[in-house]
Amino acid sequence: MANAAEILADVLGSDAILSPNALNLPAHLTPEAVACPATEAELAAVMACAHKHRWRVLPCGSGSKLAWGGLGNAINLVVSTARLNQVIDHAVGDMTLTAQAGAKLADLVPRLAQHNQFLAVDPAYPDRATLGGIVATADTGSLRQRYGGLRDMLIGISFVRYDGQVAKAGGRVVKNVAGYDLMKLLTGSYGTLGIISQLTFRLYPEQDVSKTVIITGAADPVNALVSALRLSPLTPVAIDVLSPALAAHLGYGETVALLTRFQSIAPGVDEQVDSLLAMVSPELSAHILDGAKDEQVWATVGEALFPSTLEQGGAVIAKVGLLPAQAVRWLDALPSGSLARLHGGSGLGTVRLAEATTDVVKETRARAEASKGYLTLLEAPLSLKKTMDVWGYSGSALDIMTAIKAQFDPPGILSPGRFVGGI
Repeated sequence: MANAAEILADVLGSDAILSPNALNLPAHLTPEAVACPATEAELAAVMACAHKHRWRVLPCGSGSKLAWGGLGNAINLVVSTARLNQVIDHAVGDMTLTAQAGAKLADLVPRLAQHNQFLAVDPAYPDRATLGGIVATADTGSLRQRYGGLRDMLIGISFVRYDGQVAKAGGRVVKNVAGYDLMKLLTGSYGTLGIISQLTFRLYPEQDVSKTVIITGAADPVNALVSALRLSPLTPVAIDVLSPALAAHLGYGETVALLTRFQSIAPGVDEQVDSLLAMVSPELSAHILDGAKDEQVWATVGEALFPSTLEQGGAVIAKVGLLPAQAVRWLDALPSGSLARLHGGSGLGTVRLAEATTDVVKETRARAEASKGYLTLLEAPLSLKKTMDVWGYSGSALDIMTAIKAQFDPPGILSPGRFVGGI
């Protein structure tokens, strides 16, 4: 009996079927094949074939986030959108971009910059992240302070259903009110509802000047400053609070640190920087970064939390959500050596626990829950993910999510076991 690789070679051609070793898959994934369709029609044909044979399918882009979320249940086929990487339309005047799901953000940045525009997302692994993977994992970073989450900038989507049918929602205009808002539904769904094939985003103009103010000191005065900053008329593009270990990694001493970034025309940035400095109490230290140093500090923070080079060991990377008022004290009490960043406006962020044991992770999660928050494992040793609830979800919407899954994927072949509650 032919296996998945042999069957799909007849559908796509043998050059579109890769060995499971080609994507450096996490150790727990042992699919029969990796399929790389080059068009939406080919992607639809792959899913029609998977539906016919009842293969369990795991979608991905470049594979940089395949370790995130649940482990998945007996995956037969990995489907990569890496060859679906074309820009369909860049409407410069309308400031929108339509591109295929496998397009890499890093490849789009210089193209958009030629027109002084940019896509306001700053995901993990920015050199490898694809648009589809960013949306499927709802992976936004510090820029959400100014520009909102992915749900706020995604205005159109096409995806392939479990049975190979193509569905579309939204469009190429910013003010789109017709139809169901499937863009929000598929954002953060981890490939459990469909495989994203094409996306349309709103863009933003690049700003003339960028400066970052780094403020360090004891937790209480930093916490007071963050609270005052949230209530102030200032409009930073990013407000991040760093754990003592991450602040030390940047060279600013082992205390909590507040990073605030302003971008606008030069006089506007200078005025806002001065206004922030006027709010800083005497027991805190302030440093101003501009030019290359401004860019570098944010890149260094991202690299510390999500190293671009493959690391061996027991490090745990988790997504955290807290009440913003609880963020500074929670960071200050993390285990020694923990690298963490929380966004001051939303309370969302990331923590990297070095060589973390199950007990350490459980304690860190318990502290988040005690602050009316949550901790979800992104990357962790296989042994730890097998013994813990990856998502740590305690809400009341599981029945609704299960019903939505049943509507979008009745046979349950898309990313089975990867989402909340084993969905």
